[in-house]
Amino acid sequence: MKTQVRTPPVLKVEKLRRDFPAGEGTITVLKDIDLEIGPGEMVAIVGQSGSGKSTLMNILGCLDRPTAGLYTVGGRATGELEPDELAELRREHFGFIFQRYHLLGDLTGLGNVEVPAIYAGVPPEARKDRARALLTRLGLAERTRHRPGQLSGGQQQRVSIARALMNGGEIVLADEPTGALDSKSGEEVMRILKGLHAEGHTVIIVTHDKAVAEHCQRVIEIKDGEIIADRPGAGQGEADTEPLPPQVARGRSGMAAFADSFGEAFRMAILAMNAHRMRTFLTMLGIIIGIASVVCVVALGAGSRQKVLEQIASIGTNTLEIMPGSGFGDRRSGAIRTLVVTDAHALERQPYVDSVTPTVRTSVTVKYGAVANTGQVQGVGGQYFRVKGLEIAEGKLFGSAEIDASAQDVVIDQNTVKTMKFRGSPIGEVILLGSTPARIIGVLKEQTASFGGGNDSMNIYMPYTAVNTRMLGTTTLRSITVRVKDDTESAVAENGVTALLTQRHGTKDFFIINTDQIRQTITATTQTLTVLISAIAVISLIVGGIGVMNIMLVSVTERTSEIGVRMAVGARRADIMQQFLIEAVLVCLIGGVLGIAAALLFGVIFAQFSTDFRLVYSTSSIIAAFACSTLIGVIFGFLPARSAARLDPVAALSRD
Repeated sequence: MKTQVRTPPVLKVEKLRRDFPAGEGTITVLKDIDLEIGPGEMVAIVGQSGSGKSTLMNILGCLDRPTAGLYTVGGRATGELEPDELAELRREHFGFIFQRYHLLGDLTGLGNVEVPAIYAGVPPEARKDRARALLTRLGLAERTRHRPGQLSGGQQQRVSIARALMNGGEIVLADEPTGALDSKSGEEVMRILKGLHAEGHTVIIVTHDKAVAEHCQRVIEIKDGEIIADRPGAGQGEADTEPLPPQVARGRSGMAAFADSFGEAFRMAILAMNAHRMRTFLTMLGIIIGIASVVCVVALGAGSRQKVLEQIASIGTNTLEIMPGSGFGDRRSGAIRTLVVTDAHALERQPYVDSVTPTVRTSVTVKYGAVANTGQVQGVGGQYFRVKGLEIAEGKLFGSAEIDASAQDVVIDQNTVKTMKFRGSPIGEVILLGSTPARIIGVLKEQTASFGGGNDSMNIYMPYTAVNTRMLGTTTLRSITVRVKDDTESAVAENGVTALLTQRHGTKDFFIINTDQIRQTITATTQTLTVLISAIAVISLIVGGIGVMNIMLVSVTERTSEIGVRMAVGARRADIMQQFLIEAVLVCLIGGVLGIAAALLFGVIFAQFSTDFRLVYSTSSIIAAFACSTLIGVIFGFLPARSAARLDPVAALSRD
């Protein structure tokens, strides 16, 4: 049945049909509905449960789409509109009043009323003033800061009415507005709705209560999906004639509107996280563990590299160790006697050489009084201590005079001091090296263990001439150590040494240990291990990210009704996606901060138990970890946010 109106209709449906799937078939809820509603009308749509009246209201309010037929709002065919264009219609033209109020529990009454204006781009102060004025006009001036749980049913419905009018509410759609109220509260609501009608609003009420319908000018009755009656109503009841607050300007665009929308989404994310603190923390836990692992592993790797460099420095900075034979494991090396002192003198004259020391060594029993122990006697040159970077703690070092005289003077290390149990200062004391007596003239400072040595070995340094003549009975050398000048590449120096000694010996009967190459090799190995362990830590981050996605999907399910309300008041898909994406990113960011804090705390605790090794944190790794946590939030938060944004408004509103 088609009702004729004189003025152009604000809403018009033609041959409107709505089917729903049921098993393998479909159920037709609305059957070829034709209807026109003019501006300023107050219309009641009545019918029994299941008659299709609520489905019709959802389609009229652009919460649902018809299966077939034409529906126009102000001449615009809704079937041709995109989701965000439908959101604009809901935001700019409609105001919804629901039977179950559908207020957002985390917001105050004032905050609930403001929501439509946020999506409309109304400036903050202007929307707060209008929301406060609307609540005052509806008798809630003293309840603006109360949350829905602190309000009675009638008060919640008035907040819902204020929200419907926030953006003007040119067309007010009320679904059983008095259904959940007592009679007195119901009368107040109807008086408010009649007042809105008196001010020129188009009011459409869906109800099964005929007494409520009689307050309207026009009553449309639906049965089994068809309009069976369209008659004038009695229009009875007192109207609330006090004027509403004037509408405020809106429609900001650009950065101001984006910042406002972002701020609202950020605030709602904080409220949602606070409402489920334990779940939020457990979600963060995977991120915390992953970030802390990555930062700690990088710090351990940097600490290891630093330790390696210190150990290499202990055997000489940028040194070349020349030894007989073709390499480690050469069985003939002990029989090769071609390294001689003149080789060391020849190397001293090279431009790339800083200092040179010949070296011989032997293992002997060291005796002092009743104490005897095995020690290493190092026969070295006067420049040995500079080559190796060793410093004197007490006494003096021997020089060229002692070397030329094959003096039986020795310099000992701290391990020898501790092992031999000297009575007072060891300077001037005489010890036996096997059967050779030697006088202690100096004690070295504590040094880091070097490659091939250990902290427990006793090292006694004696002029190489004395060791050769008095202990070994030979003139050849066990090795020559060259310290390369700082401005010379070690590889260049190594090539020069190789060429010089090969020419002198007539053959290459030696090999060179380049400490810089050792450093590079160990550093590269440490970096490889760091990358490997970091990859394992990244798995923790991925697991944490999956946890974030899982919890956010659960959150979308739990807050489906909230999403439906926001869509009903005009939120675009981008607004919904932004809110849930911000929440996911916040979870990961806070988890990242806590993870970095946990890593730094681990470093403090580690330092309490380790005196010779420490974690070395880098700003770049911390920044990278922070960026990584943000990226995880974006990547793993996208799917839940997209899922929330693509929900159908009417389906979302029907879930609690």
